[in-house]
Amino acid sequence: MKLVIKNIGQILSGKIEEPIFEGDCLIAIDGKISEWGKEKDLDIEEADTLVDAHGVTLAPGLIDSHIHPVVGDYTPRQQQLHWIDSTLHGGVTTMISAGEVHMPGRPKDVVGLKAMAIASQRWYENFRPSGVKVHAGAPVIEHGMEEHDFKDLADAGVKLLGEVGLGTVKDGKTAHQMVEWARKYGIQSTIHTGGPSIPGSGLIDADMVLETGTDVVGHINGGHSALPDDQIICLCESCKAALEIVHNGNERAALLTLNTARELDKLDQVILGTDGPAGSGVQPLGIMRMVAMLSSLGNVPAEVAFCFANGNTSRQRDLDVGLIEKGKSADFVLMDQAQHAPGKNLLESVQLGNLPGVGMTIIDGVVRSERSRNTPPAERLPEIIT
Repeated sequence: MKLVIKNIGQILSGKIEEPIFEGDCLIAIDGKISEWGKEKDLDIEEADTLVDAHGVTLAPGLIDSHIHPVVGDYTPRQQQLHWIDSTLHGGVTTMISAGEVHMPGRPKDVVGLKAMAIASQRWYENFRPSGVKVHAGAPVIEHGMEEHDFKDLADAGVKLLGEVGLGTVKDGKTAHQMVEWARKYGIQSTIHTGGPSIPGSGLIDADMVLETGTDVVGHINGGHSALPDDQIICLCESCKAALEIVHNGNERAALLTLNTARELDKLDQVILGTDGPAGSGVQPLGIMRMVAMLSSLGNVPAEVAFCFANGNTSRQRDLDVGLIEKGKSADFVLMDQAQHAPGKNLLESVQLGNLPGVGMTIIDGVVRSERSRNTPPAERLPEIIT
């Protein structure tokens, strides 16, 4: 199946070292990116799907690095249906679980937590709400787990750990051992950072984060309560892991993290999540809002801020999405400057703090949504020709 998108205004690459690519046309074959460039130089004939972008911007689909799903497109945390579909309308095409912690009666015994993790991985593998790729099945580590448990999980297809610290394991030595077992079997880890988020969780300070050594410093700006400034700076200085900034955290701490990462030349480690559904609710535009906030208040070019939301996460989490690169999944968001928003173009408008209007999302080369019901209306809209 051949997808052709022509008349693209600009292509955002997701690559922080080169965030804008030259070209006005992109081709995908069988759901994978094939080539891009000037339309006159490409073979656009015999397209199964032809999209006229009408001058809007194309970017890799956005990635929410930190969600707490439960089952299907429903969350009991806020008694809300279709929250994943709603997030698709905010340009997010991939979501990553930090633990299915809001499941009522979540099992905490080793047999039960393994069973739920495997089931969660399966049901989101078998059912993709509105086409969105949900990487789930992220068990929260508990006392009593041994190395063979992590092997069992990996053999069953589990590739993630839920936030370290949300279970009974709250000391760095034990957590580090379990994280190393997980890493040995190809399971990626993240850690809760900051004060307690809900009753039953606890404080995770910089010392425990560093001792545990996870692959992702989860919500470094707090979820919701952030660590003191000196501890955030220490983590930025000491960690080679992904520095995850979330919507449901402390905005001031988010900017401190961004500014510190820039001073340390570590902007490539910055990734974004929402940390929802949570007590703050569901944020369908949470990732887009983070891009606009960090760009405008953090004085980061909008094309770089978008990399925090796709390419950086792709690289830090070893994903098949989030970059304009041959062979990567053809997952895109097409967007334009919102109607009557200040700024000369989309990027300038976003750097002024405005949300763009999403006109279309595409996942695996298939159009999944057209004009967003959640973003402000765009100046221009892409159109499906065939």
